[in-house]
Amino acid sequence: MSMRSPSVPPVQQAPIVPALEGPGGIRFDFNDGCRVFLPAGNWHVVLKDLDTHTILFSEDVSQGIVQSSKRYYLRFQIEITKDGEPFFTYEMNLKDQPVLVRMREGGIGDHLAWFGQVADFARKHECRLTCIVRPDIANLLIPVYPHIRLVSTEEEAGSDYYASYKVLIFYNDVARNHSPVDYREAGLETNAALILGLSRTSRRPDVAIMEGGRPLEERYVCIATQATSQNKYWNNPFGWLETIRFLKKRGYRVICIDRNRVNGVGTIWNHIPYGAEDFTGALPLAERARWLRHAEFFIGLSSGLSWLAWAVGTPIVLISGFTRPDNEFETPYRVINWNACNSCSNDIRCQLNPADYLWCPRQSSTDKQFECTRLISSQQVIDTIMQIPDLEGVSE
Repeated sequence: MSMRSPSVPPVQQAPIVPALEGPGGIRFDFNDGCRVFLPAGNWHVVLKDLDTHTILFSEDVSQGIVQSSKRYYLRFQIEITKDGEPFFTYEMNLKDQPVLVRMREGGIGDHLAWFGQVADFARKHECRLTCIVRPDIANLLIPVYPHIRLVSTEEEAGSDYYASYKVLIFYNDVARNHSPVDYREAGLETNAALILGLSRTSRRPDVAIMEGGRPLEERYVCIATQATSQNKYWNNPFGWLETIRFLKKRGYRVICIDRNRVNGVGTIWNHIPYGAEDFTGALPLAERARWLRHAEFFIGLSSGLSWLAWAVGTPIVLISGFTRPDNEFETPYRVINWNACNSCSNDIRCQLNPADYLWCPRQSSTDKQFECTRLISSQQVIDTIMQIPDLEGVSE
C-alpha cells in the first residue's frame, strides 16, 4: 500500500451527461454508481440492488439527475414511472459492454494485489474492459492480458463507458459509498474484490517476465529493504546485517533489487544493507520479475516488490509489524512479533497520514516508536527462513 493523500483519490469523474439513451429523453449509465437523467415531467424513480433485493432510492423527481450514493459494483435495476404509469425498466448487464476500472493512484503493490481481481471481474462479466494503471504496471501486464485494454491516462481511456469503477483505497469513506468495507479491516485483495462485487478469494495476477532465463548460475536470494514510509522498514539496526551474514555462510548470494540505494526524508535515511550485492536502479518490473522468479526465495517488507515476488510464485519471507498478516497475500513465512505494538495500519481507530513519513500513531515520539519491526530479531527471521522446505534440517 503506497502512501497517498487521505482524501478520496483525485481521479476524473464520469461525464456530466449519462452515456445511454432511453425513451422519452431519459439518459442513464452506471458510471460512478447508477445515474439517471430525466427531462421535465412527473416522474418517480426507483433504484434497486437486484442481488440483495434492496431498494436504494425511491423518490418523485420533476427533472434532473438521480445518482446512487453507492459507487462500487452493484447489479442495479432502474424502474421509472411517468404520471403514475410504468414507463421504463432496465436491468444492468455488463456482458459485451465497455467498462472502465480506474486504479492508477495505487502503488505497485496495490496494483498487483488488485489486478487479479480486476481480471476475474472481466472474465465473470464478459465485458470489454479498459483499466487505467501506472505506466510501469501497464508494461508488466499488457503482454499477458491481451483481452484487457490497459492504458495510463484518462485521455487514452476516453469516455462513453457503460459502467466505471474506482479500485482504490478510500481513507475517509465513512458512509461506505466507495467501498462496502473499510480497507483497514478488509486487506488489499479483499478490498478490491468487494468493490467489484466478487467473493473474498485471493486471485494472483499473471505478470510478464523478461526473457533470459536464470540470471546467475549460483544459488541466490533476493531482498528488498526500502519502502515508502519508515513504519514499513525493518527498523532493527542489526536485522539485515545478521540475516545476510547467515545466508552467505550457507552459500547464497544475496541480491538487493530495490529501486533506490538510499531512501528517506529529512534526517532519516535508509541505505541498502552491508553485505548485499547492489542490483538497485531503474530496472523494468519485468526484469525484477525475472530475478525473483529464479531466486531460491525472497525476503521483503510490506511493499511492492513483495507483491511482485508473490505474483511470480517465489517463496516469500515477509517482515512486517505495521500491517496485519491478512492485509497482504498468504505466505507461511510471515514474520511478526505479536509481543510488540503492531498492525496499526489495519486498526480502524488509527487514521493513516500519508504525508507523514514517520507516521506511528500509537507510539510517535516515544521510545516505542516503530517497535513493531524494531523488536523483530534477526533470529526470528532466520528461524522463519529455516522453515522453507529446502532449508529444513540444515544446521545453523
